Amino acid sequence: MLMLKRNKILISGKVTGIFFRKFIHNHALRLNLKGYVKNIGDKVEAVFEGSQENIQKIILLCKSGPPEARVENIEIKKEKVKNLKDFQILR
Repeated sequence: MLMLKRNKILISGKVTGIFFRKFIHNHALRLNLKGYVKNIGDKVEAVFEGSQENIQKIILLCKSGPPEARVENIEIKKEKVKNLKDFQILR
C-alpha cells in the first residue's frame, strides 16, 4: 500500500504570466500527483498529494520552473491528506 503524502508549496519570484501553472500541471499529471495549482497575487500556490518520491521530484522542478521563470523562494508545508481525485489549474 502506497503511503500518500500532501505538501502545500508557495513559490515566489518571477512566476506569474509565464505559464508556470501549466508547467506544474503537466509535470504533476506525468508524476501521477493529485492537487491543484493557482496564482495568489504575484506568487504561485500548489498542493500535491501522492508518493513522497514524486512530491520531491515536482518540488525540484518547481525550484527551477519553466525557462522564463526566476524562482526566488519556495515555502513547503506538510498537510493532512484529503484524497484528492485529480490535478487542476485553479483560476
